[in-house]
Amino acid sequence: MISGGAGNLFMAVDAKSFQFTKGTPRCFNKKDRPGSPTRHFCEACGVHLTARSERAPGAVLIKVGTLDDPGVFEGPELVTWTSEMQKFHLLPSDVPAHPEFPWPKDSARPATQVPSSDAPKA
Repeated sequence: MISGGAGNLFMAVDAKSFQFTKGTPRCFNKKDRPGSPTRHFCEACGVHLTARSERAPGAVLIKVGTLDDPGVFEGPELVTWTSEMQKFHLLPSDVPAHPEFPWPKDSARPATQVPSSDAPKA
């Protein structure tokens, strides 16, 4: 788990149309934790690039700071895992916030896409 620091900003994109255009990232998955995401890192410098999860196979999460132009990220549409936030973390007042990831109600399995910003508040 990654917690205790600043927010973890990422963009979700369609997994079908995503591909790395240069190099081959290194992968890490904590296999002893079912549902743990596979994280991808730059093979040259070790920077965390993306993550994929069997819980949301239709999406790839791209770390905003790794983009050539992080300005394409217009700000968060959803805040998750507030149950793990520290007292010094600040939440945007106009963005839905959830203590965990807001899986669809009455769903036996997790969503295959990242929920939209109009997801119900917890």
